[in-house]
Amino acid sequence: MNTHSERIPRCLQRGLASESESKSSLCVEDSPQQAAGRFKGLLRSLPVIAALAACLLIPGPKEARAGSLSPYSQAAQVQGYRADAYPSAQPTPPTGTSSMQSIPGMQPAPFPAQKTGVPSSATTPSAPKTGYPFEAAPPALGTYQGNAGGSSIEPEIAPEEPITPFEAYVYSLTGLTEIKKFGYEFFNAPPSTFAPADNVPVTQDYLLGPGDEIKISIWGKLNSDFTGEIDREGMINIPELGMVRLSGLSFSEASAALQKELARYYRPSEVKMSVSMGRLRSVRVFVVGKARRPGSYTLSSLSTVINAVFSAGGPGRVGSMRDIQLKRKGMETLHIDLYEFLLKGDKVSDVRVMPEDVIYIPPSGPSAAIYGTVRVPAIYEIKEGATLKELIEMAGGLDETAFTGRVQVDRIIDNRREAVFESSLEDPKAMAMAVQSGDLVRVFQVVQDRHVARLMGAVQQEGEYGIGKSLTIKELIDLAGGLKTYAYTKEAELTRVTPTQSGPETVKITIDLQKAMDGDTASNIQIRENDFLLVRAIPEWDLYKTVNVAGEVRFPGVYTIKKGETISSLIGRAGGFTDKAYLKGAVFTRESVREIQQTQLDESIRRLEMEMLSQSAQSIEAALNPAEAAQQQAATEQKKALIAKMKAAKAKGRVSVSLSALDKFKGSPSDLALEDGDELQIPEVPSEVQVVGSVYNQTAFVYSRRLGVSDYLKKAGGLTKNADEDELYVLKVDGTAVSRREASSWGFHWDTEANRWVGGGFMSSGLDPGDTIVVPEKIEKVAWLREFKDMTQILYQIAVTAGVLIVAF
Repeated sequence: MNTHSERIPRCLQRGLASESESKSSLCVEDSPQQAAGRFKGLLRSLPVIAALAACLLIPGPKEARAGSLSPYSQAAQVQGYRADAYPSAQPTPPTGTSSMQSIPGMQPAPFPAQKTGVPSSATTPSAPKTGYPFEAAPPALGTYQGNAGGSSIEPEIAPEEPITPFEAYVYSLTGLTEIKKFGYEFFNAPPSTFAPADNVPVTQDYLLGPGDEIKISIWGKLNSDFTGEIDREGMINIPELGMVRLSGLSFSEASAALQKELARYYRPSEVKMSVSMGRLRSVRVFVVGKARRPGSYTLSSLSTVINAVFSAGGPGRVGSMRDIQLKRKGMETLHIDLYEFLLKGDKVSDVRVMPEDVIYIPPSGPSAAIYGTVRVPAIYEIKEGATLKELIEMAGGLDETAFTGRVQVDRIIDNRREAVFESSLEDPKAMAMAVQSGDLVRVFQVVQDRHVARLMGAVQQEGEYGIGKSLTIKELIDLAGGLKTYAYTKEAELTRVTPTQSGPETVKITIDLQKAMDGDTASNIQIRENDFLLVRAIPEWDLYKTVNVAGEVRFPGVYTIKKGETISSLIGRAGGFTDKAYLKGAVFTRESVREIQQTQLDESIRRLEMEMLSQSAQSIEAALNPAEAAQQQAATEQKKALIAKMKAAKAKGRVSVSLSALDKFKGSPSDLALEDGDELQIPEVPSEVQVVGSVYNQTAFVYSRRLGVSDYLKKAGGLTKNADEDELYVLKVDGTAVSRREASSWGFHWDTEANRWVGGGFMSSGLDPGDTIVVPEKIEKVAWLREFKDMTQILYQIAVTAGVLIVAF
């Protein structure tokens, strides 16, 4: 009870004392009533006794300090972590443990660690304190699985240390944040990543020691299997052989010693023996100096110096990477260069650690930085006598864009930075120059100097080509993939510009291209910088042009045309018109005309927009009160909407042609020569006439030969009060327009279709199927704000009218 009394809560101690009294009193002769009462009290205290028993099963801090390390601390050492990084008391376990930890004075249950290379039974005496403060101790890396809650502490990445003054100096000069001390980021991963595996075969030179497990199998005249552990005296007790000393022997020597010992009792022909290693021992080493986390570490016996350095987080930012020192009692200090491992993958100098080894990481030695067109720009630790060539090799050598003609070295001299060296990398003396601490080496990029010539025309690939030191006309054309089949080989034109003091001189040189391609020296001249070679196509070459004919022809589709072919020829190739063709309504569009019309439309809209916005600005400035200014602003917004509607109208590129029977149409003024991309659409005979604009009912009406313009206007309800009656016009189905203003004032006009004079004036004139009567609005009389409800309709009419007019003209 004395051993655990300090860990028992006071309430339990009081309960324990009372229950002791109860138990003792039961042995005294009492009355039956008193004995029954005392027994009931004992039953009520059973939960307290159970809690007390659970408390006694948990090892206390004194036990942990007196004997081996607690399982939690063992887990840290098994992973290769510092055992002295934790206080002697048990650390708080992860969230999700048993609720017993909330009882004051009780310690939580230990959390067994998942082993990563060292036997779970390995026990190591508590390491001495190193003075590393607990607050500054690294986070508990590794994974610990809880007994009750199943929570875990996942491995964490070690935080990166602040940059050194030299790194800050290099950054201030180059502006490149990626130029840091080489190799240190390699140690940012969790130490468990580098823990050696314990399930790999041991080598023949592996030295046995206390804690190693030996497995022996004997068969033949005697069959036996034995597994034993070498004790602290270096001995192992084998039932068939007795005590055998194995500590200090290599694995091969131990196997031979056991075979020899067995031969003393049995003939080798009668009994065979097999020796193998079981669980391996753990060793404790010290990592001191400028390590990221100096301290004592318990590692697998298979661990090497590099494994120990990894466990300590590697050298600190100010620690050396090139002189890791292994100090072993009674032996010469071993020096390990981590650059050999990181740059070349060479671990020849790496050795296994032994118990009580000391790994010392001294401060970093001289450093020099290199940047520019090298493969791994960084700050490298250099040894005495290091040359510029060695520094470039450490940086991975030059990359593909390096300019070998220039390297620059900045050096700190008399507290100032100076460019002390500038030379070519191809100079052996420059490459042998000694690099000093604080040097900043820059390798420059190649200079982009464009020595090009331009090739255009009938070649496979036009463009600019580098001419190098020597390039002929034939070689230039071969670089472009050769001539095209339609290239004009009798003659090519070479334009050459020569700079002079008085200005550039331009010379035109005629080349016999066929002779040049045959290799004739006189024609196959050398190309110079900025030359322009034009290879012409054969005269009037064009692969083919296409036009599209659709609608009421017998064979609609896309047709290729030859130069000078006309519309009548196209219609004939398409099989002529069908009996449903409406020749007056034929629509012929041309791409070149569409581009011209669109340009004119854009220019008209731009000019109108400037005028409208200028007038609106003047009207707002002249407003007498805020209400009038608001009205003018609203009117301006409506005008902008009008402009937007007009911008949405796109030109069609229609050309008005008058089709007729093919024999009459051929050779007529409308029988135009075709161009690439032309389209001819021949519709069926329509059965309606459109009435749009300022009428009461905008719609389409069934066509009748007896009805004139006024008749259709009456069908549409007549003109509205805002209609501009003098500006009436008819858009004919053939793309032309007839306006009332141009009609005869006498009421007579010439009907070109009937070839006769027709009376009644414009309003009585007849229409064709598909014609459109347009009644414009008196735009200048519309009050923009008061007539807001009609604005949408007006804008639509204007946009439609503008678009159709462009098509018509």
